[in-house]
Amino acid sequence: MYALADCNNFFVSCERVFRPDLNGKPVIVLSNNDGCAVARSNEAKALGIKMGVPFFKIRHLIEKHGIIVFSGNMALYGDMSRRVRLTLQEFAPSLEVYSIDEVFLDLHGMQIEDFSSYAREISRICLRDTGIPVSIGISPTKTLAKIASKLCKQYPKLRGGCYMHRPEDIEKVLRKFPVEDVWGIGRKTTPKLYQRGIRTAFDFVKMDEERVRALMGITGVRTHRELRGIPSIKFEDSVVTKQSICVSSSFSKEITDCRDLCSQVANFAAKAAEKLRGQESVAFEMVVFAMTNRFRENAPQAYKSLLVPFVEPTCEQRTIVGAAVAVTRELYNARMSYKKAGVVITRLEQRNQITGSLFEDSEAAERESRISYLIDSINQQYGHGSIRIGAQGDGSIHKLSEHRSPHYTTLWSDIPTASI
Repeated sequence: MYALADCNNFFVSCERVFRPDLNGKPVIVLSNNDGCAVARSNEAKALGIKMGVPFFKIRHLIEKHGIIVFSGNMALYGDMSRRVRLTLQEFAPSLEVYSIDEVFLDLHGMQIEDFSSYAREISRICLRDTGIPVSIGISPTKTLAKIASKLCKQYPKLRGGCYMHRPEDIEKVLRKFPVEDVWGIGRKTTPKLYQRGIRTAFDFVKMDEERVRALMGITGVRTHRELRGIPSIKFEDSVVTKQSICVSSSFSKEITDCRDLCSQVANFAAKAAEKLRGQESVAFEMVVFAMTNRFRENAPQAYKSLLVPFVEPTCEQRTIVGAAVAVTRELYNARMSYKKAGVVITRLEQRNQITGSLFEDSEAAERESRISYLIDSINQQYGHGSIRIGAQGDGSIHKLSEHRSPHYTTLWSDIPTASI
């Protein structure tokens, strides 16, 4: 058996942990630069707030209904996600982190007499220990477990836990479950299925496997088998190493100054290098890009990117940040106003699998490595950006976040206080 733990309206739930006065009230959380709604409470959904709707299009609804708005606070959400995972570790020997708000649990070999009670117990303990409501779906495959977790959100009487295993129950659910909501069936595939009269997950199950293969390839076949109760998607109990790392952002205001643009790209490069070291990888190449505001039709438009090959594969802070700043100066055009920029580190390999060059200065390389990991250690202990390269400026990225909540769990200055 597999279980999926899915945090309900996760970003909103994180805000409500520290603002219990918001329970029962409509709340939304916005994306980067307060662009669009990326999380909505059930009350906000009932008022017609759609996922991904631009903020400016719903201002009238916000004012009319008194909807509470938060800017995204990823430091808070990431830490709350970690706390949920630590709680889930008590219930299964192996976890697979699927996203910031979803975790698979491998329950094979566990002596559990009542899976329904077990699912509800996991949900209860998560709420008690973290304050986050979590829906637990248990089923013979990962795909069915995801569907079971969705049922928890639709039916409060399940009390946060759903054990879906009997063939007749699975068929009953799949007959009503929209095919476009099945994990593994994307937006491009859905129209093709609709053209063939496939509207529900059960319609999809009834398709011949060879037809599925011809239409969707091996990925579709795996989904098809999973819905039939045949485990076909591998359980990954370790973090999968990324093959590329991208750090980018739109700016709250357009940037015209070269030094300002360089400091922003330096911050992106520093963050990408930290992620690179976090997975013990090195990079052979990096792409730096910058673009103007495509929504300003009357303004000059430009998108430019440059490839930076490294002489030796690297993950070192000063090397990556220095190269990013140098190439930013090359692509900068004084006649342009830049709205977005970013860094993409590519061609990654595991650090322990790389053989050093005969011409490499091994002592200098070792010194740079110690400096980089020391920077990581200090920033982890005293807060992100406590120590940084001079080119990063003050270390801040120009983002619009007018409604951001405090960093309750990650900054000493933001720890909640209580008066007795």
